[in-house]
Amino acid sequence: MTHPCVLPDIKAIEEEMIALRRHLHAHPELSFEEFATSDLIAGKLLEWGYEVHRGLGGTGVVGRLRQGSGNKSIGLRADMDALPIVEQTGLPYASRNEGVMHACGHDGHTAILLAAAKHLAKSRKFDGTLNVIFQPAEEGDGGARRMLEDGLFELFPCDAVFAMHNMPGLPVGKFGFRTGPFMASTDTVTITIHGVGGHGAMPHEATDSILVGSAIVLALQSIVSRNINPLDCAVVSVGSFHAGIAPNVIPDKCELQLSVRALTLDVRDFLIDRITAVAQAQATSFGAHAIVTVDESQRFPALINDEVSTSFARQVALDWLGNDGVLRDMSPLTGSEDFAVMLEQCPGCYLVIGNGDGEGGCMVHNPGYDFNDDCLALGASYWVRLVETFLA
Repeated sequence: MTHPCVLPDIKAIEEEMIALRRHLHAHPELSFEEFATSDLIAGKLLEWGYEVHRGLGGTGVVGRLRQGSGNKSIGLRADMDALPIVEQTGLPYASRNEGVMHACGHDGHTAILLAAAKHLAKSRKFDGTLNVIFQPAEEGDGGARRMLEDGLFELFPCDAVFAMHNMPGLPVGKFGFRTGPFMASTDTVTITIHGVGGHGAMPHEATDSILVGSAIVLALQSIVSRNINPLDCAVVSVGSFHAGIAPNVIPDKCELQLSVRALTLDVRDFLIDRITAVAQAQATSFGAHAIVTVDESQRFPALINDEVSTSFARQVALDWLGNDGVLRDMSPLTGSEDFAVMLEQCPGCYLVIGNGDGEGGCMVHNPGYDFNDDCLALGASYWVRLVETFLA
């Protein structure tokens, strides 16, 4: 059912854009492999009259549309990549690429921005420059950073940049905003434990790396509960534990991989220091040795929404939808988003749009997830309102 606030011209192309979204869903591509997706986007933008630039970040696409003589410029960003997940939705447009799935709604984000781009190219009710940014590799592979390294904001200067993500559990028709820290930083930490291998029947002759690793896992749980102010946000999760290949062999090596998240730089730095100290002290107590490394390629800062840009974006939604359609000040989220690195170079706002709260809905990164097409036209209408107001 179409939301009553959807713009009539967006309503007129809604079915076309739903079909496009489902085509993208059926043909997902992993990070930096979004070749067909990029071709489709570039072709559409060229057809609608945009200047199209390709190759930023490898497979990124940027479309630029100038109108009038205004000096202001705005950027709208959508992510394109899918996840290495086997889809279990049973939908007629389910993934045809085995083991790859649009389980985070990037197909919907892309379709929303394309719908807005088509309408804005036709109506041109703005004065200035619109940059539509289609980013590869958001899912932990640093696509935003790659685009910046290739000169995104030097080639396409923006006075402000905005991005939107769907939010399962939030009703369709709701937009959510937060000024300041909105998404957590993320660090991938590896702890490698070196013990002494031996026969499973003679553990006293070995230094069991599995036992050491297990003790470290338990000790790590004390960091958030006992070392972090209860009013601060921190997450330390052990997601991988690898050791051994046979039941009668005590392995000399064990490896743990952690996901570490925070909303402030002080807490982030403290977590890394404390994880290192705990791991090394635990290992030493068993006569083993622990090496702690942080994957620099997988480090992303907290996402900080600019106050001016966020107030503006929130007010556009309030003027359009009223109080019932807007969550003015959402709680921070412990997920991470590499749009954060764009916000370090350009002021802007990251916002969320409700993906529905009905029975059977599930969170993103789930093999049963699907983007809710009921919010496509609403999201596109919001982008149009935002651009036309910003470049009035």
